[in-house]
Amino acid sequence: MLDRLTGLEVFAKVASNGSLSAAARAMGLSQTMVTKHIAALEARLGAKLFHRTTRRLSITEAGRNYLEASERILTEMEAADASIAVDRVEPRGLLRLNVPVSFGTRQIAPLLPEFAALHPRVAIELGLNDRLVDLAEEGWDLVIRIGNLSSSSLIARRIAPCRVVVCAAPSYLEARGKPPTVSSLAEHNCLGYTLSQTSVDRWAFGERGEINVRVSGNLRGNNGDALRAAAIAGQGVIYQPTFIVADDLRDGRLVALTLDYPTVELGGIYAVYLHDRQPPAKVRAFIDFIAMRFAPDPPWDRLP
Repeated sequence: MLDRLTGLEVFAKVASNGSLSAAARAMGLSQTMVTKHIAALEARLGAKLFHRTTRRLSITEAGRNYLEASERILTEMEAADASIAVDRVEPRGLLRLNVPVSFGTRQIAPLLPEFAALHPRVAIELGLNDRLVDLAEEGWDLVIRIGNLSSSSLIARRIAPCRVVVCAAPSYLEARGKPPTVSSLAEHNCLGYTLSQTSVDRWAFGERGEINVRVSGNLRGNNGDALRAAAIAGQGVIYQPTFIVADDLRDGRLVALTLDYPTVELGGIYAVYLHDRQPPAKVRAFIDFIAMRFAPDPPWDRLP
């Protein structure tokens, strides 16, 4: 089956050149192929587009009407192609960005004014939620994901490490004492994160997460900032990413605990987008922007 768009291009070229052979030369096609495209158009339309004699070729009235519509379609297609080409080179248009709530509020949102100043032709729609969104189905251009990524057809770029820390408020530690070992956490009120990639009741330690400690507490939550607020108020111990608690550690509202095994790094922080040989410039620009500010030493890990 012959391509209909190519057929329109062939028809317009024949009309402008006044001959099948001239159109064939201009398009790099054989005259036989040009003839087939015109014949296919006429058969589909049920109308003659050209009068043909051995000496000349002239366009019919139906052909003139069809040529006007064809040229309009081809012009719109060229404009659409040019628009896509520009989008590949120049950052512009609406960037739909989805980010986990705490990371988006604390680390991404404060950078958006600077990005807007650098790229004034890009507008951002920021979605904040902690569920795993479907980029294709929901129309997101770019998402930030945290942790160990599962295998998929999506493209992911690591923009920062994700380190975690066990901490509590000075008031809690004064009342209950500092746990010296990971096993002693079982004796403390540990506030659990219900969206953990492992388990809300088990905290992993060691370089490979090989040490698992069963913990319990009187509060569970699906948001790290909610647990942080409870910890600052002295309710218990939390095991949270440093991007959430860094300011509190600097200011003394929370105290990092030194235990007998190291905490586990949560895979990393990734910019994730749909598979595309060349993503739009707006996506590349935003990824480069945040990577430059976060990797390899993100600001929230620059503790005194």
